[in-house]
Amino acid sequence: MSETCANPLLLGWIKEWLDQAKERNSKGVTVYKKAYESMKACPLVFQHPSEAQQLNGLGPKLCDRLTEKLKTHCAENGLPMPERPNNSNGKRQSGEGASESQPAKKPRKARPYVPALRSGPYALLLGLATLDENSSQGLTKAQLIDRAEPYCDSSFTAPSDPGKFFTAWSSMKTLLQKDLVYDHGHPLKKYALTEEGWEVAKRIKKTLPENQNTLSFGNQSDTSSAQNSNENGPESHRQENNEDLEAILNPSINQGNDSEDTTVTPFTLPPNSFTVQLVLDTREVRTSTDRDYISNELSKKGISTQVRALELGDAMWVAKFHDPKFLSQYGEEGDEVMLDYIVERKRLDDLIGSIKDGRFHEQKFRLRRSGMKNVIYLIEEFAVSYDANAAIAMKYQEMVASAIASTQVVNGYFVKKTKNLDDTIRYLARMTLLLRKMYTQETTPDSPDGPPTHTLSLIPSRQLSSSQSYLNALTQLRAETPSVTYAVTFPTFAALASKSESLSLRDVFLKMLMCTRGVTGDKALEIQRRWPTPRAFIQAFEALDQKGRETMVSDRLSSAVGRKKVAKVLSKKIAEVWGEDG
Repeated sequence: MSETCANPLLLGWIKEWLDQAKERNSKGVTVYKKAYESMKACPLVFQHPSEAQQLNGLGPKLCDRLTEKLKTHCAENGLPMPERPNNSNGKRQSGEGASESQPAKKPRKARPYVPALRSGPYALLLGLATLDENSSQGLTKAQLIDRAEPYCDSSFTAPSDPGKFFTAWSSMKTLLQKDLVYDHGHPLKKYALTEEGWEVAKRIKKTLPENQNTLSFGNQSDTSSAQNSNENGPESHRQENNEDLEAILNPSINQGNDSEDTTVTPFTLPPNSFTVQLVLDTREVRTSTDRDYISNELSKKGISTQVRALELGDAMWVAKFHDPKFLSQYGEEGDEVMLDYIVERKRLDDLIGSIKDGRFHEQKFRLRRSGMKNVIYLIEEFAVSYDANAAIAMKYQEMVASAIASTQVVNGYFVKKTKNLDDTIRYLARMTLLLRKMYTQETTPDSPDGPPTHTLSLIPSRQLSSSQSYLNALTQLRAETPSVTYAVTFPTFAALASKSESLSLRDVFLKMLMCTRGVTGDKALEIQRRWPTPRAFIQAFEALDQKGRETMVSDRLSSAVGRKKVAKVLSKKIAEVWGEDG
């Protein structure tokens, strides 16, 4: 890499620091990565490291480190140390010739960022500064707000002006843009200070009044946290897992060690602390002009609903807590926990269309990756008449019958057929009442007393590092206690089910393969097992001639059985996409 760079020596040292930061899982990874990319892309040759300050991501501190490194290099190799360039010898060389006065041009450098007293950025920086500076751990949004609130006059959750939408938390965007804070982690984002952020936080601390100057910095926070853990159960629960954060934040540690991925400690939720609520996707409408029909009809049946954009499925159920701050004491965001039930609703014409264009298989693949145990495939308007000729009608009927059988037998999903939208609404209402009876102690006409028949346990979001770790944890927990429903918070589930956020290379490769018509989820998985990455797949094609490319996939997967087998026609189609030169 360094051979193509105008400053290979400087680039090599930055790369060395970047690798060290990755090994330690240090927060400096973000800083060094930005500096590395800027240096690599720069076409200018620098005579002295101080000249690199003009690049994005290289500040005075990093350039001073490069200067010290260059001094050591020159001393070890008997080379003269380049002189620091004099900016006064540039464009402006006037008769006044004050080369020493010319550095007054340095105000080009941005003034140090100083947040306003008791503003959102001010409080967030102080809140993050309660962490150990040498630690790689971070704070979730809920944890950070809890620590920052005492230092801010504005609310982090509600806008100060009813006519505005900004809260004190909105200033986090500014801190991220200024590289004072970085975020990491999936599905639950955590925030921590960069080196520049720590400098600003320390300057703020010096200006605090003496009665507030006892703010815990560095290791002091560990002591205060330990004291709190003795008084507060949830805080204790949070602290017990701090030693696992290093492994969670470093994906390389988790790879190849499934046992570590599944080390989670769920806790049981009291059945009288929440109610079961139905959540509908915003796209679930009767017509474009009657968007509230479904929620209005459900309200008439005594079922209150929430309508929001869902990452997966068309309807689902959540446990909504009576106390909005109940989950925050466990370090979680929001006030909702997912239940293990999700509905994918299809009108018959939409089902046929999704089978044709491949959405049907892609949606089932995502449902399987979601970890949902009870998937309800609801097919609406099942008995329809075909305007086309009898042969085409028979073809569509067979297509639908095959899809339903595959969904039931292969995927293990429950298929529910309804006559129309009103029938669907009645079914959703019955399911909501049934789930309330199963999970809560609410008194209803159907169940006046009676304890809940199911237990709901929450998997802490901080103990999940990826979608795969979530699936591994579910598999282990369900095998140990099948009678318990294990769930995550709604924001965590949305992050895990997102189509685009933090996809692994494997997931992206599978989605790319399934873009080719005819490549189902099973076929894509079989191809991915044989060629783990897109690069390996393309290189395999490049090693063959044109005729060999057309049959490569079908020949290599000839031992596959059933739906995993790839026919020669499909193999040729895949080769046209992946095996073309250029």
